[in-house]
Amino acid sequence: MSNLVAKRYVKALLDGRDIETIKATANELNTIAQAYGEDKFVSILLSTEVSLEAKEDLILSLIDNCSETTKNLIKVLGSNKRLDIIDSVSDELNKQLAVLTNNFTGVIYTNDKLDDKYVDSIEKQFSKKFGVELALTQNVCDYDGIKVDIEGLGVEIAFSKDRLKSQMINHILKAV
Repeated sequence: MSNLVAKRYVKALLDGRDIETIKATANELNTIAQAYGEDKFVSILLSTEVSLEAKEDLILSLIDNCSETTKNLIKVLGSNKRLDIIDSVSDELNKQLAVLTNNFTGVIYTNDKLDDKYVDSIEKQFSKKFGVELALTQNVCDYDGIKVDIEGLGVEIAFSKDRLKSQMINHILKAV
């Protein structure tokens, strides 16, 4: 539900603004969104004992030289009792900014660290394939194979050793 509400606020933020203003607002909201990872910060926002103005001041104090756009957004969110969705607004604004600038990020999931040359090669191939600028990062985890996830484009490509084994077994059983 908060994503639907966040999309409306992002639509208003994007309307009639240039890319540089949107980037600056996104950076400010990213700074604020980082605070949502702290339990104390969230408890202050959810507290009924803290006034709305104090909550807004706390949020705005996280940013030096806060823009009028961000100040107005915080005031509107505060008056609508929606200060808890700032991190959702930040995420959605980052997604929309990626679409506007045609610059996306993705993650490669593997169980071994890949060589930087190999990652660069994957970046170039996917950039060429989808006609976008792409930056990939690695996430070394327990995934047995390789998976490339580009969330902004809605692309997920995976090769799993277990799946390959099961397909080979099924193919052999069908042949017999």
